[in-house]
Amino acid sequence: MHSSVAPAGQAFARLRSLWQRWFLWLLLAMLVLVLLATVVWLAGRHEAEQMQVVLDHDTADALSELRGGLQRNAQSLNALLTETANARRWPEMEATSQLRAHREWLRLEWRDAQLRLLAATDTPYRMRLFEQDAREAMQSDIALACTAASKLSAPAYSPSHYVSNSAGNGLEVLEICLPSEAGGYLVATYSLRDTLTELVGPTLRRGQEVIFSEPDGTRLASVGVARRTGNRVFTSQQLLDLPGVTLMFRVDGWRSEPDLFPNLLTALVTAVSIALVSVLVLLARDTRRRLKAERELADTLAFRKAMEDSVITGLRARDLQGRITYVNPAFCAMVGFTPEELIGTVEAPYWPTELAHEYQQRQDMRIGGSVPPRNGFESVYMRKDGARFPVLIFEAPLINAQGLQTGWMSAFVDLSEQRRIEEISRASQERLQASARLATVGEMASLLSHELTQPLAAIASYATGSLNLLGGQTDGASAELSMAMRRIGEQAERAGQVIRSVHDFVRRRDRTREPVAPQVLLDAVMPLVRLQAQKLGVRIDIVLEPALPQVLCDRTLVEQVLLNLTRNAMQAMDQPTITERVLLLRVASVPGRADPAPEARRWLEFAVADIGSGIDDAVARRLFTPFFTTRTDGMGLGLSLCRTVVEQHGGALLFEPNRPRGTVFRFTLPAIVNAPFELPAPALAADA
Repeated sequence: MHSSVAPAGQAFARLRSLWQRWFLWLLLAMLVLVLLATVVWLAGRHEAEQMQVVLDHDTADALSELRGGLQRNAQSLNALLTETANARRWPEMEATSQLRAHREWLRLEWRDAQLRLLAATDTPYRMRLFEQDAREAMQSDIALACTAASKLSAPAYSPSHYVSNSAGNGLEVLEICLPSEAGGYLVATYSLRDTLTELVGPTLRRGQEVIFSEPDGTRLASVGVARRTGNRVFTSQQLLDLPGVTLMFRVDGWRSEPDLFPNLLTALVTAVSIALVSVLVLLARDTRRRLKAERELADTLAFRKAMEDSVITGLRARDLQGRITYVNPAFCAMVGFTPEELIGTVEAPYWPTELAHEYQQRQDMRIGGSVPPRNGFESVYMRKDGARFPVLIFEAPLINAQGLQTGWMSAFVDLSEQRRIEEISRASQERLQASARLATVGEMASLLSHELTQPLAAIASYATGSLNLLGGQTDGASAELSMAMRRIGEQAERAGQVIRSVHDFVRRRDRTREPVAPQVLLDAVMPLVRLQAQKLGVRIDIVLEPALPQVLCDRTLVEQVLLNLTRNAMQAMDQPTITERVLLLRVASVPGRADPAPEARRWLEFAVADIGSGIDDAVARRLFTPFFTTRTDGMGLGLSLCRTVVEQHGGALLFEPNRPRGTVFRFTLPAIVNAPFELPAPALAADA
């Protein structure tokens, strides 16, 4: 009995051992199959990824080439626009030549400021596509492009639209509009299909299909090889963002599916061999690659750190809550704070106190998704010592490896040195212009001084002689005549002083400045002002604040400034449509310009206001330009000399619209703090 049980147990043990062995082999075979399938799948995927990478690279190159072609076309159109504006006519031959050189253009049009068609030239390579009625139906698309071009002062594109022809088919087109400074627009019509044919390289079109579509996927035009049955589709698309329109540039490539091994048994043997031999190789290679990647990463980090430490541009990163997460040494040196003082703060300590609220609002807009200007924007920051300095800021979204925005990266350029150089350049340019101007005006002043001195002296002598002859007469007519003779002598003497002051002004001689009461300056010019006011029917209102101090100035030159401004104001009201003519002269202290130091100067503001027709923007931009005038009998030097006189006294000459109409000219002069000029009462005078 025991003998029969022993063979049964041995058989069972052998069966179990055999089953375990087959199970291990089956498990190994399954592992090999899984490994083989994984290798084949990875190989196919790698091949597909390589194909996709190549296609993406080709698409990016083609899109760059397309953008370059469109930019060159815009330059050609700009040259044609310049020629049209200069010649004031439509250059038919040049337009035809451009259309022959650019097959992607279907039509060139010249339109006026109201987008009315003035002239047009069609491409010689196609039948005429646009009839007048059909073209007018596209007016809205052209208007969109031209409106955008006017706002941008640069070429702009219209949305794409379909144009049918007499044969029953048609083309997808879009327009580019270029504004002219002289008024009018140059409009060029693109064929989207011809644009792909002419501006995309033939190598890309040889094996793929190149497509223009809307961002939502609607196909507009395509060229190249159509899809073949049984092939796998590889697609690469990128946005073509043009001013006024956004198109999707897509390339579809057709590739055969990666082939499996032709012999499955050979594949199994190869896979097992590779699996047995390549494990260590793969591990070693992976180890080497990992070590190499770690070294490259360390080198990259060290390189980036050295680069960030060496650049003079300040860098700052913020998270989506506005907290500062990174600053480079250049930024710390720029604002004077350490990284520990900046990182983690929301309201930056380098914001000026008076601008902190505005900057906080701007930061909230950025956090809310507002896109910063592409060309950057200027701002003012404050160093740790309280000094303000201008900066140019460029901001861009901070995107992580998963494509999610984690904050904002900002670059800062300190503009202090640039502003200083610009100021030096501006001052040098002004000195050169002033030298050239004063050289000419100085010669004129010398000549006028020499030529007018004797006639003025003769006028004064005749006036004195007449007074001597009338000295013994006391009747009313003789008294008035004596007063007129004295006025003649005073004005002759005043004319001589003006000539001598202008001569000294242009020769840069030391000018005598004396304390003068504001009332005295007004009294000196009022006789001449009243004469012109009576002639033009102007009422003169004079308003002086009480207890005004004296001003330190060259009396003769300031009187000429007042006289010139009042004359200009009265001439501005000399129009038949203006019945009520009022000239307001006002002198007051300037609020907020007094220095707290006891020896500091104060400022008085002189204002000359009229209720004329005002100054339009075109004239306002050139108002103080030498030799610019709106009157036929003017020389254009009055306001320029007035501003120069006021600025040499340390003040400023400005103007602004009067309310409800007219213009107010204001200029400031330094006052003597400890020498107030007391008026007996607040002055409010009116003259007719």
